[in-house]
Amino acid sequence: MGVLALQGDFAEHQDMLAAAGVPSCQVRTVAELEACGALIIPGGESTTMAKLMDAYGLRSPLMAFARGGRPVWGTCAGLIMLAARLEEDRPAPLGLMDITVRRNGYGRQVDSFSAPLNVKGMVGGPFHAVFIRAPVITAVGQGVEVLAALEDGSPVAVRAGNLLATSFHPELTRDARFHVAFWEMAAAPSH
Repeated sequence: MGVLALQGDFAEHQDMLAAAGVPSCQVRTVAELEACGALIIPGGESTTMAKLMDAYGLRSPLMAFARGGRPVWGTCAGLIMLAARLEEDRPAPLGLMDITVRRNGYGRQVDSFSAPLNVKGMVGGPFHAVFIRAPVITAVGQGVEVLAALEDGSPVAVRAGNLLATSFHPELTRDARFHVAFWEMAAAPSH
């Protein structure tokens, strides 16, 4: 399991994977990416992340990685990078998942919040989700399944084939169920 380690909370994802018994490695180069069977794009600052992807020559290889069927999970800024469309003019997303996203849609840092989520297919009760400067998914295209939504119906966890995206930060909790679910998704025969 690779974790894109250009910027953001990649170490926290690795800690969650380790706690779940899932081996992982940091990805900063095309060679490291190609050695992975699946990839997590962490939360962080999406504009900086996009600039570093371009500086390291990772944009096209990341797109090919996902389009080739390997599982990719984007959390918060990672969700922004997976989107087909952003309501803002920057950064340029990877255009991999048919969703429209508004950056910092729930407000600034002081507007951070947590919420219990009922997640489709997840056992063990609600998932306590942490939202920090979280993006809002404003539109979901065909072929995108909503796995969890807030009480107002806003989607916050979506899946399209080999792609998973969450507006929140599962790595900032002690609940590894999303990490385990992604590991199982990556290990499934169709991937």
